[in-house]
Formats: sequence, C-alpha cells, structure tokens
Amino acid sequence: MNFLSLFVLIPLLMLLGLWLARGIGQIRAVMVTGASALLVLAGVLTVMYLNARAGGATNEMLFCADVAWYPALNIHYSVGVDGISVAMLLLSAIIVFTGTFASWRLQPLTKEYFLWFTFLSLGVFGFFISIDLFTMFMFYEVALIPMYLLIGVWGSGRKEYSAMKLTLMLMGGSAFLLIGILGIYYGSGATTMNLTEIAALHNIPVEQQRIWFPLTFLGFGVLGALFPFHTWSPDGHASAPTAVSMLHAGVLMKLGGYGCFRIAMYLMPEAANELGWIFLILTGISVVYGAFSACVQTDLKYINAYSSVSHCGLVLFAILMMNQTACTGAVLQMLSHGLMTALFFALIGMIYGRTHTRDIRELSGLMKIMPFLSVCYVIAGLANLGLPGLSGFVAEMTIFNGAFQHADVFHRTWTVIACCSIVITAVYILRLVGKILYGTCTNEHHLTLTDATWDERTAVIILIVCVAALGMAPWWISGMIGDSVLPIVTLING
Repeated sequence: MNFLSLFVLIPLLMLLGLWLARGIGQIRAVMVTGASALLVLAGVLTVMYLNARAGGATNEMLFCADVAWYPALNIHYSVGVDGISVAMLLLSAIIVFTGTFASWRLQPLTKEYFLWFTFLSLGVFGFFISIDLFTMFMFYEVALIPMYLLIGVWGSGRKEYSAMKLTLMLMGGSAFLLIGILGIYYGSGATTMNLTEIAALHNIPVEQQRIWFPLTFLGFGVLGALFPFHTWSPDGHASAPTAVSMLHAGVLMKLGGYGCFRIAMYLMPEAANELGWIFLILTGISVVYGAFSACVQTDLKYINAYSSVSHCGLVLFAILMMNQTACTGAVLQMLSHGLMTALFFALIGMIYGRTHTRDIRELSGLMKIMPFLSVCYVIAGLANLGLPGLSGFVAEMTIFNGAFQHADVFHRTWTVIACCSIVITAVYILRLVGKILYGTCTNEHHLTLTDATWDERTAVIILIVCVAALGMAPWWISGMIGDSVLPIVTLING
C-alpha cells in the first residue's frame, strides 16, 4: 500500500472506531488517537519530502501510486504530492487535531458529530493527495456534504437556513466544476484523468480553454469565497459549531484556492492569461469588500467570517498574478489564514460558551475575567493584521512583493487597492480588541466566569505556536513551496 494512502485509511479506521465506540471516553480516545496519528504522519511526510528533494529527487510529484479504479472511463486512484500538497496536509492535520480538543465537551449526539467531522476530514485529506481529476472531484464532494448536517444539527442561530444556503451554493459550484473537468478531459484527448499527464500533453485547444477555464475557476472560486459568490461563507461560519468553523475556514476554503491553481490555471494556461484579468478584478473586490464588511459587523463570528472572505480573496488574487513570488505567497497565505482563522474561531467559541453572546456590544472587560483567552485573542488579532514575527506578515509581504513585479498599470493599480485591506484590517481588529477585552466589565454575570480549561488551552497553544513558527522561521516551508510553484508558473507563462 502506498504511504500517502494512510491519509485516507486512518480517517476510515477512525470512522470504524467511532461506530463501535461506547461512551464518551471511548469516543474521545478514538478521536485523539486518530488525530495524533494524522499529525505524526503529516510531520513524517514533510521530513521525507524535504529529504527526498535534498537527495536530488526532481520529479514534479513524489511518492506516486496509480491503480485503475474504473477503467471504462479511465478513472484511476492516483496519488502523489509536491511541496504545496505537503504544506496543505500538514495544515489539515494540525486543524483536525486542535479541532478535536475544541470539541472535547460537545453535547448532544457527540458520537454522531465526530463521525461527520471525521468524514469531512477524510474528504480534505483525500483531495490533497489526489492527482486524478475525477478522484479529486469525488473527495471534494465528500468534504462538502457533511457540512449540511454539521451546521444544520449542531449549529446555532439560523442554522437550517445557513446550512441550506451553504450546501446549495457550493453544490452549484460543483456543477460548474464537473462540467469543467469533463471538458478538460475530453478536450485534451488524454487517456487518463491524471493531472500531470494532461499538463504534459498541453493540447487543449484555446477555444475550448476559454469555455472550461471560467467554469473550473468559478467552481473552485465559490469555495474560495470569490465575490459575488461569497455570501454562503459568513452565514455558514456564524452558524457552525466551533470545530466545524475551524475546519471549514481553516482547511475547506483552501480547497478552492488549491483547485484554481492546480487545475484551472495549470491545465489551461492560455485561457488563464487571456481571462485572468476578469477574476483579478473580482478577487480585488473580495479583498477590500470583505475587510470593509468586517468593520460594520457586531457578531464576533461574522467579523471573522468577513475577514476570511478578505484573506481568501488575497489567495486567489496572488494566484492570478502568475509569478513565483506571488504564488508562493498565496500558499503561505493559505497556511497562515488557516492557522489564524482556526485560532480565532476556537477562541470565539470558548468566549461564547461562557458568556452565551457573540455581540460585541454586550462584551467588555474580559481581560480581567479570562486573561488567558484574552491574551490569545490579542495574539490572533495581531497575526490577522500582519504584525511582523507572526504568520500574516510573511504571507502578505510575499504576495504584495510578487504582485508589484508586474510593471503594467492594471496590475499595479489593483495591487494598491488590495494593499488598502491591510489598513482596514488593522481598524476592525484594534477596535474589536479594545472594545471586548479592555475597560470595565458592564455585565455583572460575566464577573463569575472562568478561564480556559486544559483541553481548550491545548488547542489554542498549539495554534499560537504554529502561527509564531511560520512567522519567525518561514524559510524552510517557503523554499519547499517555491520549488513546487515554479514548474506550474513556468507552464502558465510559457
């Protein structure tokens, strides 16, 4: 069995273990064991990948395996990873591990919740290791379907409305995506749906690329919160339970940016160069609109959800710049935003669990009442606004540096517009921190509240360490990503 297939096998074993588990103790044991195994596996894969590259491995994809799955339609179970995939697998493993602790005391239907949570994780891991178009699409759907139940059953607020809206919009994007994938396959005249083989053929007619590129980019872009198809995101995040928000914003939205880069742009470079400017405008709007929208929200989750629209827009914006620096920045932004937003949603869930409100007008003086959670919230906020030494600064600087490499007026103008989001982000983060953490507590019921428990501290500390590590020692992962981005960017600009 291929080493990478363990990323699919472990969640399957977790599902079996959860199904057989009796009692909360056994359920927690299965989740912690499985999530720990995935985290160790992702760490081992990262070391193996870096050693293989250092040893002279030059193949675009490493640790590949291929098994015919449905020969009649040339569908194969094909797996392989490059630096981008390895980084995304590491991020996913961290979020699943910390999300398990963030859901430690979840009630009711704990077993059923973790079953769907693990099923969602299975889709995410399967997507990032796949290099067959159809297999990627299948895992993509597996990752989307559990969201409806996780929000609709365990969510809060207008959960049924939010779950239905999210599912319908993402399934609409999937419909575009399926048409685009079939168009790529038949247009390329390939005998397999293997990504690298289709890219090597490089023979999809430009006339067909002009049709399939917008469909594919739009299909993935909906999940990446592309304006104006982003409206599912704030409602979905606001209604989702804490760990689902962490996994959804932290990892699931990254499938959108990853797919746009790996499939839409890599396989249809001529159309990407011709039509990319349209999506560049839309992503530029996403970046600024998301930041402005966060300024006027009063719900903690909505503020973070609109912030995610802005930061995920920055990922797509950087990809469309089509140079190595900007695209490396895009992947770093995926990592940075994944860790930051998971930290934010975890903290918001912990504050809500104690105060039973997310309305910033009803919160104040929390620093004296729950100092640990408050200090962690400040750190998350500083990472979000791009403080040097934390992950947000590294990612955004790399993106804007790459974006400014374009000398033409169009790209420079939109880069300046996107840069404005940094200032807007600082405004809403600093106002928010000042409002809810400092000053005098005006609600006497909040004075008796407790600080974080051990399980909550575990999740939060791990995420903060990762945010700081990426901010202070980015060279090893940025080098790994940059080397893998180069062949894709070379083909796009070829």
